[in-house]
Amino acid sequence: MELRHLRYFLAVAEEGQLTRAAARLHIQQPPLSLQIQELEQELGFALFVRQPRGVALTIPGEAFAASTRALMLDLEHAVTQARRVAQGQVGTVRVALTSSAAFHPLTPTAIRNFRETYPEIAIEMTEVNAAEIIELMLTERADVAVLRKPIDMPEALRFELLAQEPMLVVLPVGHPLIGTRPISLKRLADQPFIFVRRPGAPGMYADFVRACQAKGFEPRVVEEVPRMVTAINLVAAGGGVSLVPASMQRYHQESVRYCRIAGDQAFYAPLHLVTRIDMKSPAAGRFRETLLEFVRASRQK
Repeated sequence: MELRHLRYFLAVAEEGQLTRAAARLHIQQPPLSLQIQELEQELGFALFVRQPRGVALTIPGEAFAASTRALMLDLEHAVTQARRVAQGQVGTVRVALTSSAAFHPLTPTAIRNFRETYPEIAIEMTEVNAAEIIELMLTERADVAVLRKPIDMPEALRFELLAQEPMLVVLPVGHPLIGTRPISLKRLADQPFIFVRRPGAPGMYADFVRACQAKGFEPRVVEEVPRMVTAINLVAAGGGVSLVPASMQRYHQESVRYCRIAGDQAFYAPLHLVTRIDMKSPAAGRFRETLLEFVRASRQK
Protein backbone atom coordinates (compact mmCIF):
# COMPACT_ATOMS: atom_id res chain seq x y z
CA MET A 1 0.00 0.00 0.00
CA GLU A 2 1.36 3.39 -1.00
CA LEU A 3 0.40 6.91 -0.06
CA ARG A 4 -1.08 7.52 -3.51
CA HIS A 5 -3.52 4.67 -2.94
CA LEU A 6 -4.88 6.46 0.11
CA ARG A 7 -5.12 9.77 -1.78
CA TYR A 8 -6.99 8.07 -4.61
CA PHE A 9 -9.33 6.33 -2.18
CA LEU A 10 -10.23 9.55 -0.37
CA ALA A 11 -10.82 11.40 -3.64
CA VAL A 12 -13.28 8.75 -4.78
CA ALA A 13 -14.94 8.65 -1.34
CA GLU A 14 -15.40 12.45 -1.33
CA GLU A 15 -16.52 12.76 -4.97
CA GLY A 16 -18.75 9.67 -4.95
CA GLN A 17 -17.88 9.11 -8.60
CA LEU A 18 -14.81 7.76 -10.38
CA THR A 19 -15.02 10.24 -13.27
CA ARG A 20 -15.01 13.33 -11.04
CA ALA A 21 -12.33 11.84 -8.78
CA ALA A 22 -10.10 11.11 -11.80
CA ALA A 23 -10.49 14.68 -13.04
CA ARG A 24 -9.63 16.00 -9.58
CA LEU A 25 -6.52 13.81 -9.44
CA HIS A 26 -5.53 14.64 -13.05
CA ILE A 27 -5.44 11.00 -14.11
CA GLN A 28 -7.57 8.83 -16.38
CA GLN A 29 -10.56 6.92 -14.98
CA PRO A 30 -9.43 3.35 -15.90
CA PRO A 31 -6.10 3.58 -14.02
CA LEU A 32 -7.95 5.07 -11.02
CA SER A 33 -10.47 2.23 -11.05
CA LEU A 34 -7.61 -0.27 -11.21
CA GLN A 35 -5.83 1.35 -8.24
CA ILE A 36 -9.00 1.16 -6.13
CA GLN A 37 -9.43 -2.52 -7.02
CA GLU A 38 -5.82 -3.25 -6.04
CA LEU A 39 -6.33 -1.46 -2.71
CA GLU A 40 -9.48 -3.50 -2.00
CA GLN A 41 -7.63 -6.71 -2.82
CA GLU A 42 -4.81 -5.79 -0.45
CA LEU A 43 -7.24 -4.88 2.35
CA GLY A 44 -9.37 -7.96 1.85
CA PHE A 45 -12.73 -6.17 1.82
CA ALA A 46 -14.76 -3.94 -0.47
CA LEU A 47 -14.48 -0.19 0.02
CA PHE A 48 -17.24 0.84 -2.37
CA VAL A 49 -20.56 -0.37 -3.62
CA ARG A 50 -20.79 0.26 -7.36
CA GLN A 51 -24.00 2.09 -8.34
CA PRO A 52 -25.41 3.19 -11.71
CA ARG A 53 -24.45 6.83 -11.10
CA GLY A 54 -21.36 6.41 -9.02
CA VAL A 55 -20.07 4.66 -5.95
CA ALA A 56 -20.92 4.65 -2.24
CA LEU A 57 -18.78 3.66 0.72
CA THR A 58 -19.40 0.32 2.37
CA ILE A 59 -19.56 0.22 6.16
CA PRO A 60 -15.91 -0.97 6.39
CA GLY A 61 -15.11 1.66 3.76
CA GLU A 62 -16.60 4.40 5.96
CA ALA A 63 -14.45 3.28 8.89
CA PHE A 64 -11.36 3.15 6.68
CA ALA A 65 -12.13 6.60 5.27
CA ALA A 66 -12.37 8.14 8.76
CA SER A 67 -9.03 6.65 9.80
CA THR A 68 -7.39 7.59 6.50
CA ARG A 69 -8.52 11.22 6.81
CA ALA A 70 -7.01 11.40 10.31
CA LEU A 71 -3.81 9.81 9.02
CA MET A 72 -3.51 12.31 6.16
CA LEU A 73 -4.08 15.21 8.52
CA ASP A 74 -1.35 13.90 10.83
CA LEU A 75 0.97 13.52 7.85
CA GLU A 76 0.23 17.05 6.67
CA HIS A 77 0.94 18.37 10.16
CA ALA A 78 4.20 16.39 10.31
CA VAL A 79 5.33 17.81 6.97
CA THR A 80 4.43 21.36 8.02
CA GLN A 81 6.21 21.00 11.35
CA ALA A 82 9.33 19.49 9.76
CA ARG A 83 9.40 22.28 7.19
CA ARG A 84 9.24 24.88 9.97
CA VAL A 85 12.10 23.15 11.78
CA ALA A 86 14.13 23.17 8.56
CA GLN A 87 13.41 26.89 8.18
CA GLY A 88 14.56 27.62 11.73
CA GLN A 89 11.14 28.63 13.03
CA VAL A 90 10.75 25.82 15.58
CA GLY A 91 13.32 24.04 17.72
CA THR A 92 15.78 24.58 20.56
CA VAL A 93 18.93 26.71 20.77
CA ARG A 94 21.53 25.91 23.44
CA VAL A 95 23.26 29.18 24.37
CA ALA A 96 26.44 29.30 26.47
CA LEU A 97 27.39 32.59 28.15
CA THR A 98 30.17 33.92 30.31
CA SER A 99 28.95 35.84 33.36
CA SER A 100 30.38 39.14 32.11
CA ALA A 101 28.82 38.63 28.66
CA ALA A 102 25.46 38.09 30.33
CA PHE A 103 25.86 41.44 32.11
CA HIS A 104 26.27 43.39 28.88
CA PRO A 105 22.86 44.99 28.08
CA LEU A 106 23.06 43.82 24.48
CA THR A 107 22.87 40.16 25.50
CA PRO A 108 19.54 40.02 27.38
CA THR A 109 17.95 42.58 25.05
CA ALA A 110 18.91 40.61 21.93
CA ILE A 111 17.77 37.31 23.44
CA ARG A 112 14.45 38.83 24.48
CA ASN A 113 14.01 40.20 20.95
CA PHE A 114 14.67 36.72 19.55
CA ARG A 115 12.15 35.13 21.93
CA GLU A 116 9.49 37.61 20.84
CA THR A 117 10.25 37.07 17.16
CA TYR A 118 10.42 33.26 17.37
CA PRO A 119 8.29 32.20 20.35
CA GLU A 120 8.33 28.54 19.25
CA ILE A 121 12.10 28.27 19.57
CA ALA A 122 13.15 27.30 23.10
CA ILE A 123 16.36 28.79 24.48
CA GLU A 124 18.46 26.81 26.96
CA MET A 125 21.14 28.97 28.60
CA THR A 126 24.28 27.83 30.42
CA GLU A 127 26.72 30.14 32.24
CA VAL A 128 30.34 28.96 32.10
CA ASN A 129 33.79 30.48 31.61
CA ALA A 130 35.46 31.14 28.25
CA ALA A 131 37.55 27.97 28.29
CA GLU A 132 34.48 25.82 28.95
CA ILE A 133 32.57 27.60 26.20
CA ILE A 134 35.16 26.66 23.60
CA GLU A 135 34.98 23.03 24.74
CA LEU A 136 31.16 23.02 24.65
CA MET A 137 31.14 24.47 21.15
CA LEU A 138 33.78 22.08 19.80
CA THR A 139 31.98 19.03 21.24
CA GLU A 140 28.61 20.34 19.94
CA ARG A 141 27.07 20.53 23.41
CA ALA A 142 26.21 24.19 22.76
CA ASP A 143 24.83 25.69 19.55
CA VAL A 144 25.87 29.31 20.02
CA ALA A 145 27.83 31.23 22.63
CA VAL A 146 28.48 34.79 23.74
CA LEU A 147 31.80 35.52 25.39
CA ARG A 148 34.30 38.33 25.77
CA LYS A 149 37.78 37.56 24.47
CA PRO A 150 38.39 33.94 23.41
CA ILE A 151 41.42 32.05 24.68
CA ASP A 152 42.00 30.62 21.23
CA MET A 153 40.09 30.61 17.98
CA PRO A 154 39.78 27.05 16.60
CA GLU A 155 39.15 26.79 12.86
CA ALA A 156 35.91 24.92 13.46
CA LEU A 157 34.39 27.97 15.16
CA ARG A 158 33.31 31.37 13.86
CA PHE A 159 33.91 34.46 16.06
CA GLU A 160 31.95 37.63 15.27
CA LEU A 161 32.44 40.89 17.15
CA LEU A 162 29.19 42.25 18.59
CA ALA A 163 30.39 45.16 20.71
CA GLN A 164 33.30 46.67 22.61
CA GLU A 165 33.42 48.60 25.88
CA PRO A 166 36.16 49.96 28.16
CA MET A 167 37.56 48.03 31.11
CA LEU A 168 37.25 49.73 34.51
CA VAL A 169 39.19 49.33 37.74
CA VAL A 170 37.00 48.19 40.65
CA LEU A 171 37.89 49.65 44.07
CA PRO A 172 36.25 49.17 47.46
CA VAL A 173 34.39 52.14 48.91
CA GLY A 174 36.83 54.34 50.80
CA HIS A 175 39.88 53.33 48.77
CA PRO A 176 42.40 56.24 48.61
CA LEU A 177 42.64 56.09 44.80
CA ILE A 178 38.96 56.90 44.33
CA GLY A 179 39.56 60.59 44.78
CA THR A 180 42.11 60.64 41.96
CA ARG A 181 39.88 59.41 39.17
CA PRO A 182 40.80 58.70 36.42
CA ILE A 183 43.61 56.59 37.82
CA SER A 184 47.03 56.41 36.20
CA LEU A 185 48.35 52.97 35.47
CA LYS A 186 51.50 53.45 37.61
CA ARG A 187 49.40 54.11 40.70
CA LEU A 188 48.08 50.55 40.44
CA ALA A 189 51.57 49.04 40.72
CA ASP A 190 51.28 48.13 44.39
CA GLN A 191 47.60 47.13 44.37
CA PRO A 192 46.50 43.55 45.16
CA PHE A 193 44.58 42.34 42.09
CA ILE A 194 41.80 39.79 41.92
CA PHE A 195 41.52 38.25 38.44
CA VAL A 196 39.20 35.72 36.92
CA ARG A 197 40.94 32.36 37.10
CA ARG A 198 43.23 31.51 34.24
CA PRO A 199 42.88 29.71 31.85
CA GLY A 200 39.19 30.55 32.38
CA ALA A 201 39.51 34.01 30.84
CA PRO A 202 43.15 35.00 30.26
CA GLY A 203 42.29 37.06 27.19
CA MET A 204 40.37 39.56 29.27
CA TYR A 205 43.49 40.68 31.11
CA ALA A 206 46.23 40.18 28.53
CA ASP A 207 46.25 43.79 27.31
CA PHE A 208 46.23 45.10 30.85
CA VAL A 209 49.10 42.86 31.95
CA ARG A 210 51.19 43.84 28.92
CA ALA A 211 50.55 47.53 29.59
CA CYS A 212 51.64 47.12 33.20
CA GLN A 213 54.79 45.33 32.10
CA ALA A 214 55.51 48.16 29.67
CA LYS A 215 55.35 50.54 32.65
CA GLY A 216 57.88 48.45 34.51
CA PHE A 217 55.77 46.36 36.88
CA GLU A 218 53.88 43.10 37.02
CA PRO A 219 50.33 43.22 38.43
CA ARG A 220 50.32 41.64 41.89
CA VAL A 221 47.61 38.97 41.64
CA VAL A 222 46.55 37.86 45.13
CA GLU A 223 43.59 35.72 44.14
CA GLU A 224 41.99 34.12 41.09
CA VAL A 225 38.26 33.38 41.03
CA PRO A 226 35.94 31.57 38.60
CA ARG A 227 33.60 34.51 37.87
CA MET A 228 33.80 38.30 37.57
CA VAL A 229 30.87 38.66 39.93
CA THR A 230 32.92 36.81 42.54
CA ALA A 231 35.83 39.20 41.94
CA ILE A 232 33.57 42.20 42.56
CA ASN A 233 32.21 40.59 45.72
CA LEU A 234 35.76 40.14 47.02
CA VAL A 235 36.61 43.76 46.16
CA ALA A 236 33.52 44.87 48.11
CA ALA A 237 34.79 42.81 51.06
CA GLY A 238 38.18 44.55 50.93
CA GLY A 239 40.10 41.68 49.38
CA GLY A 240 41.78 43.77 46.68
CA VAL A 241 40.98 45.50 43.41
CA SER A 242 39.92 44.12 40.06
CA LEU A 243 39.29 44.95 36.42
CA VAL A 244 35.92 44.43 34.74
CA PRO A 245 34.00 45.56 31.63
CA ALA A 246 32.10 48.84 32.04
CA SER A 247 28.68 47.15 31.74
CA MET A 248 29.28 45.40 35.09
CA GLN A 249 29.32 48.68 36.99
CA ARG A 250 25.64 48.20 37.80
CA TYR A 251 26.66 45.51 40.26
CA HIS A 252 27.40 46.21 43.95
CA GLN A 253 27.24 50.00 43.48
CA GLU A 254 26.81 50.56 47.20
CA SER A 255 30.08 48.80 48.09
CA VAL A 256 32.52 49.48 45.25
CA ARG A 257 33.48 52.21 42.83
CA TYR A 258 34.30 51.79 39.13
CA CYS A 259 37.07 54.01 37.77
CA ARG A 260 38.61 54.64 34.38
CA ILE A 261 42.34 54.37 33.81
CA ALA A 262 43.99 57.66 32.78
CA GLY A 263 46.47 58.32 30.02
CA ASP A 264 46.74 56.82 26.58
CA GLN A 265 46.04 53.28 27.77
CA ALA A 266 42.87 51.89 26.21
CA PHE A 267 41.72 48.57 27.63
CA TYR A 268 38.65 47.24 25.88
CA ALA A 269 36.43 44.29 26.57
CA PRO A 270 34.99 42.87 23.34
CA LEU A 271 31.79 40.87 23.11
CA HIS A 272 31.82 37.99 20.61
CA LEU A 273 29.21 35.68 19.15
CA VAL A 274 30.55 32.16 18.65
CA THR A 275 29.02 29.60 16.26
CA ARG A 276 30.24 26.49 14.48
CA ILE A 277 31.28 26.84 10.84
CA ASP A 278 29.36 23.63 10.06
CA MET A 279 26.28 24.67 12.02
CA LYS A 280 23.69 21.88 11.86
CA SER A 281 20.77 23.42 13.74
CA PRO A 282 18.47 25.62 11.61
CA ALA A 283 17.18 27.24 14.82
CA ALA A 284 20.74 28.15 15.82
CA GLY A 285 21.30 29.59 12.36
CA ARG A 286 18.19 31.70 12.78
CA PHE A 287 19.45 32.83 16.20
CA ARG A 288 22.76 33.96 14.69
CA GLU A 289 21.08 35.83 11.82
CA THR A 290 18.59 37.55 14.13
CA LEU A 291 21.23 38.56 16.68
CA LEU A 292 23.57 40.02 14.03
CA GLU A 293 20.69 41.90 12.43
CA PHE A 294 19.71 43.24 15.86
CA VAL A 295 23.28 44.45 16.41
CA ARG A 296 23.41 46.14 12.98
CA ALA A 297 20.09 47.88 13.62
CA SER A 298 21.26 49.03 17.07
CA ARG A 299 24.42 50.58 15.61
CA GLN A 300 22.38 52.58 13.12
CA LYS A 301 20.23 54.21 15.78
